[in-house]
Amino acid sequence: MVKKFSLLALAGLIALPGVAAASSGPGALPQDLERKVNDLSRQLDELKAQLARQKEALGKMDSKVGAVDEKVGDLDDLIDEKSEAWDLAARFKLFGDFRSRVDYMNGNTMPSYSAGAITQGMAMALPMPRSMGGFGMGPGPYTVEQIRMATMGMKMFSPQMRAGMFQMMGLMPDPAQEWENETMWTNRLRINMRVKATENVEFKGRLAMYKAWGMQSNPTGGGPFTLDGFSWDGNSTRQPTDNALRVDRAFVNWNNVAGLPMWFSIGRRPTTDGPPGQFRLGLDKRQATPVNYMNYPFDGISLGYAYSWGNEDLGSGRIRFCYGRGFEDGLEYHGPTPMYTSDPLNDMDFAGFSWDVFSKGHRFLNIQSFLAANLVNTPDGVTFPNPLEMAGVVAGNGILDKTNLGNILHTSIVYNDKVADLNYFVSLGWSRTDPKGYDELGNSLLGSWWADLDKEDGYSVYAGIRYDIPNVGLKLGLEYNYGSQYWVGMAPGHDDLYLSKLNTRGHVGEIYLVYDLPTGEAISKYAKTFVRLGYQHYQYDYTGSGSWLGAPVDVDELASDPLNAQFFPALDDMDQVYLTFEAFF
Repeated sequence: MVKKFSLLALAGLIALPGVAAASSGPGALPQDLERKVNDLSRQLDELKAQLARQKEALGKMDSKVGAVDEKVGDLDDLIDEKSEAWDLAARFKLFGDFRSRVDYMNGNTMPSYSAGAITQGMAMALPMPRSMGGFGMGPGPYTVEQIRMATMGMKMFSPQMRAGMFQMMGLMPDPAQEWENETMWTNRLRINMRVKATENVEFKGRLAMYKAWGMQSNPTGGGPFTLDGFSWDGNSTRQPTDNALRVDRAFVNWNNVAGLPMWFSIGRRPTTDGPPGQFRLGLDKRQATPVNYMNYPFDGISLGYAYSWGNEDLGSGRIRFCYGRGFEDGLEYHGPTPMYTSDPLNDMDFAGFSWDVFSKGHRFLNIQSFLAANLVNTPDGVTFPNPLEMAGVVAGNGILDKTNLGNILHTSIVYNDKVADLNYFVSLGWSRTDPKGYDELGNSLLGSWWADLDKEDGYSVYAGIRYDIPNVGLKLGLEYNYGSQYWVGMAPGHDDLYLSKLNTRGHVGEIYLVYDLPTGEAISKYAKTFVRLGYQHYQYDYTGSGSWLGAPVDVDELASDPLNAQFFPALDDMDQVYLTFEAFF
């Protein structure tokens, strides 16, 4: 712009003398014309000098602009170089939660005979084998079949006569016991991750650390807790053990298979804290696929299909086929010479369907049904003593050898909705056992002492409400569940610390409150900080809650019959109070 203005001015000055001469007319004096020409020449020299200075300044400016362009080019190269790394890092989403919890527990057991006392009585009552200087049924320790026959003989007497016989040998029921833990502190840390591998393939995972304060082992074991007190694959990361981060969930989803609303998923499954567990956990969304009756971490696959009802009230739905493994039997021998005196183990597997019939806002209905096949009497990493072998009545290694017992068919349904600020749900469960055999002690699926292999049906009812008060950040909840005598809840991965309430053969009532802490504005969409305070009362009707091994016995009849003996003291009731501080980030 400066250059154009200067050139126009110069052209005007050059043309000015002619214009001046024309305007001066024939009467103009020569000396005036000469003076004007001299003035124009001087102005022309000044303009030339000004143009020279402007040219010099523009040259310096061009060099600076060139340097800036060079630096901008370097910055563009840097951005191009770093953007790819930034894009790669942006694929990873990390979020998680931390919980610190304190529990108070008090429980009372019923008087009962112990399994050890019964086998001791058998050793005293049976004739001594000939190899031990007696005139018994064989030259050495009895066989399992001989013990079975002896037990059948005992069953010919009434429970009162059996109790009298054992009391004559000085074997009495163990007295009632009280168990208490005034303060049990735990910390739990969970780190979630999500990352895209391709447009339609995504990895999801969760690492978890769960430990008790001051412990590097599981302090919930021991006492009247049966399988709920052991640490095994079905409750890995769900029982307080040590401060190691373990894989809680790890699976890959392949979405839009063949361009359809289908997906395939494989890995460590998201199968804990399913609906309607989110309400008492202080959350608003489902935390897993299966209904909370199936609260069991396992490895497996699923194939699903999503659909829309085309109805505003029903929303959408999903149906999934799921398969998983609960126990791997390892190598099997197929040589020419038999290696086993009994049949080798088979893998314990799960297979079934989970169907979100419809889901719209707070309205949700799910039906699931699955088969648990080839159930083992004791899970991987868990050993029970064999009191018959420990007493020398039969020969063996002193432990209860693993064996397959049969199958369980499990079906459940849950419906939840919300009216204004009131959340409510109802859930029903049904289990059916199909026993196929016995272990060394004569235990079968829900059977003891070589009882007939009968199929047994069990059921559970579970309902609850939660009233939300958003303006003060408070939620108040009340829940109740009942399980029948032969109910089998598949929930070893529960979040009740000591005993799963949904496994209970009896009644459980729970009342709780959740308070959202006023901790300021949320930094991310995952952010949530609250405390939970709750009270649970367990009232047991039958033994063996959470276990499919052995016959459920009325807790009021434990001391009346030696054949009602238990491996562990049987709870009559339990009270638990918990307080948590939880932060999601």
